[in-house]
Amino acid sequence: MHELLDPLLLSRWQFGLTTIYHFLFVPLTIGLVTSVAIFQTAWYRTGKVHYLQLTHFFGKLFLINFAMGVVTGIVQEFQFGMNWSNYSRFVGDVFGAPLALEGLLAFFLEATFIGLWIFGWDKLPRGLHLATIWVTAVGSILSAYFIIAANAFMQNPVGYKLNEAKGRAELTDIGAVLTNKVALAAFPHTIFACFMVSAGLIITVAAWHLSRNQHLDTMRPALKFGLWVMVGAGALTVLSGDQLGLAMVETQPMKMAAAEALYKTSTGADASFSIFTLGTPDGVHELFSIRIPYLLSFLSTHTLNGTVEGINDLQAQYVQLYGPGDYTPTIWVTYWAFRWMIGLGMLHVLVAVVGLWLTRKGRMPTNRWVWKAAIWAFPLSMLAMIVGWVFTEMGRQPWIVFSLMKTEDGVSPGVTGLTVLISLIAFTAVYGALAVVEFSLMKRAAQKGPAPADEHVDEDGKHVPVTTVY
Repeated sequence: MHELLDPLLLSRWQFGLTTIYHFLFVPLTIGLVTSVAIFQTAWYRTGKVHYLQLTHFFGKLFLINFAMGVVTGIVQEFQFGMNWSNYSRFVGDVFGAPLALEGLLAFFLEATFIGLWIFGWDKLPRGLHLATIWVTAVGSILSAYFIIAANAFMQNPVGYKLNEAKGRAELTDIGAVLTNKVALAAFPHTIFACFMVSAGLIITVAAWHLSRNQHLDTMRPALKFGLWVMVGAGALTVLSGDQLGLAMVETQPMKMAAAEALYKTSTGADASFSIFTLGTPDGVHELFSIRIPYLLSFLSTHTLNGTVEGINDLQAQYVQLYGPGDYTPTIWVTYWAFRWMIGLGMLHVLVAVVGLWLTRKGRMPTNRWVWKAAIWAFPLSMLAMIVGWVFTEMGRQPWIVFSLMKTEDGVSPGVTGLTVLISLIAFTAVYGALAVVEFSLMKRAAQKGPAPADEHVDEDGKHVPVTTVY
């Protein structure tokens, strides 16, 4: 019973669950606002009404998702003071700087121009109104960068000095924090993955309507758009992921070793990539494995004969550097999260490639299973992002700030396990209710489909005020 009420364990579960729930809305917000901006730009340049219909239609889905993301994000940040006060006191001077920039600059930029976009359809010149949605998209991407920079400090602390007297890290170079090599590598990887998630939603919605032979004029171009974005963003996610892997090997070699469950330092052909492995948890006995020789060496060093450090050697090094303790992450979590991230993402790209082939030259599939596959594939990219973040955070353990503070030292000293358990149950119940509301609103708006063209443009070809559309 004492272990079940451990405030550290419960605080980790609470932060993990609320973060994952909040993260459900983040990639859709970033990807959808950019897609809406592209659709409105296409309408601005061509005057084709179906682009205007798509702008309003996916704009409505974006606004629902954005509102839910704001609510859940605020609750998430409260936990830094409630459950992780030791962590906040230790690194608040550094960690808080990019978060302050996110709130004061990026979020207010995003929120302000969302308002101008919503209420400015019939009040602003077309070009200026188009600019408002692009500024909103830039704001959402800037917001993501500042948050990633804050997280990157936890992975690779830079731009600080330790104040021994006060027992805390103090900011010395905000430029170093914002240009952290981990942030520079993680940012494009995350943004391209966000585009995959939003493309998945667009594909699913378009496929649902096309399978019912409705809204053909709008959903055909939407489907093509989603399929091409999925393939392009998927390729860019892989390329940026390669650069993130190099940064990870340089700054957190234990994470790469844990991703591969590599216990012994290996070189060349021995540094193989495991597609699937069954063995004992300590890595001593390997029962079955499917491996690609040289691939881990190439991914880690971009050479076929590079050396990849193993868990055992790194553990010994860390004991010498940081004192006695177990510095190994939970291997089965990192190993399988890394593979699920890759597998789910690539599977969604494969669905899009098949979709492009089946819809080439204006063709539309007649088999129902094709449309069902497109519709039910939506969660793939989202799940890939979620397990990717699980790998990122679990691979850093036992550190909350790598090499500076262990997770067990960051929890609030005055918070009891029972208190955390009560709040965990309350948050889970409230978030469960919000999930039902979110899904219902998104489903209803998506199934309703775009409004008819005559509701967007009057007899003179002028845009109808948006208040009659939303």
